Amino acid sequence: MVPTDTLHVTRHTSALGSMETVAGPPHPALASLIDAYRGYDEHTLAPLRRREPATGSITLVIGFAPVRVWSPREPGYGPGTTGSFVAGLHDGPALVEHDGHQAGIQLDLTPLGAYTLLGLPLAEIADRAVHLDDLPGWDVDALVDRLRSAPDWPARFAHLDEILLRRRERGPVPLPEVVRCWELMVASAGRVEIAALARETGWSRRHLGARFRETLGLPPKTVARVLRFRHAIELLDGEPRSRARIAAEAGYYDQAHFNRDFKMLAGCTPGAYPAARMPAGGGLAG
Repeated sequence: MVPTDTLHVTRHTSALGSMETVAGPPHPALASLIDAYRGYDEHTLAPLRRREPATGSITLVIGFAPVRVWSPREPGYGPGTTGSFVAGLHDGPALVEHDGHQAGIQLDLTPLGAYTLLGLPLAEIADRAVHLDDLPGWDVDALVDRLRSAPDWPARFAHLDEILLRRRERGPVPLPEVVRCWELMVASAGRVEIAALARETGWSRRHLGARFRETLGLPPKTVARVLRFRHAIELLDGEPRSRARIAAEAGYYDQAHFNRDFKMLAGCTPGAYPAARMPAGGGLAG
């Protein structure tokens, strides 16, 4: 059982409505695979659409209330994916929409953790949002019923631990060369040269790209771009500094390069980003 004193509860109200989140750590054996469990319950005065910028993690949502999500390749024009879903690494903003209420649990999986826990090459879900029922080994209706009927958040998170520990035991293990490249990318916030990664592994750049796409879903250059962008987001959210300084610190060639990549991955320019931010880390106004 997850100790109650390890949970972090946040409540936020604004002109849009209210949001409560309950964050808790996964089992220690899962700590390198999952960043956190996050329960959420949001009520808004009207239907709400938000943009979710590209991120370096795999988002798995177990929905207790209907929500629709569109991947960057399906920007709000198709029917979208509803309910419980997993979103692979993507190189553009996703759209999320609900009718005034959303609730459930979000798991932020590391890409290597998702490769093991989902049990499939992440190339199959890259740039897509896929209903959880369409992936092998998930009984979403039973899972939602079990989690909704649990007496409290520690019990819900403990049940997720049980499921994911079993999946970890039988899931595929990423190649050590891919693990090393991912570690170098994260440590450098996406600034490591792809040629340096090839030298580190002893692979050709072509072979490195193929193994990376299979395991993580996107080619190394795109993953590096996403990690660099996420570092820029952290700098924008931090202490005040000029956008030119942020561009330089994040490793962009120049301001134009920064603006171009940022708009592609967030759906807005760095200058528009502060005003687009929604309360309580709720993405960007859609």
